[in-house]
Amino acid sequence: MQAWGEAVWAGPWWETFLRGVVKRVLAGDETQPWWLPRRVLTVVSADVDDAAGVGAIWILWRPKSSRMREHIALLEWFGEQWRYVGGSSGSGDDPVDVKVLDVSNGGGVLSLTRSLDPPRSISAAPRISCVKVRLGRDASRVLIGVRRIEVPEQRSLIAVWTSPQTSHGVRPVIVALGRDGAELSRAGPHDSLDTHTGARLREEW
Repeated sequence: MQAWGEAVWAGPWWETFLRGVVKRVLAGDETQPWWLPRRVLTVVSADVDDAAGVGAIWILWRPKSSRMREHIALLEWFGEQWRYVGGSSGSGDDPVDVKVLDVSNGGGVLSLTRSLDPPRSISAAPRISCVKVRLGRDASRVLIGVRRIEVPEQRSLIAVWTSPQTSHGVRPVIVALGRDGAELSRAGPHDSLDTHTGARLREEW
């Protein structure tokens, strides 16, 4: 198992695994493979924007052990199939006590379309970006730009989008909505804090 764990982020098995997750997302199925124990590898969240042809998958390797590793995988529909474009790995974020909305960077890569017309396409290729979003108990849905996503039971999700390379991957506006559809909080493209947290901190000061 250790050798498999060391090689999990590369090779044909990794690509096949990611494509399977994307397929389940598009079918509206459970993202976690039934045959893979969560104590070994947990798919925290996966998001696919079929119209844009991009996807992001948030994975924890051995989530309850001291060897836990977090991986964010970005994919793109390219050449008539889903392809792994890149991602990031690390020890994972510290636990966050989220009242309403917390947004943290997930990473970004250049689209594979850069390979169609080199070298000019390096600057012209779109950027694929993602964020990790954690939500409080009162949030029922979250808006990522114009996309509306249901809040999952674990209150954590990943969201993916594309943007022109010239925008340097600036994220869309992210809005947490209550069960009645009312806005609870929002985080703008350059905000480090959401509006609810910002207002609470100002009151405490």
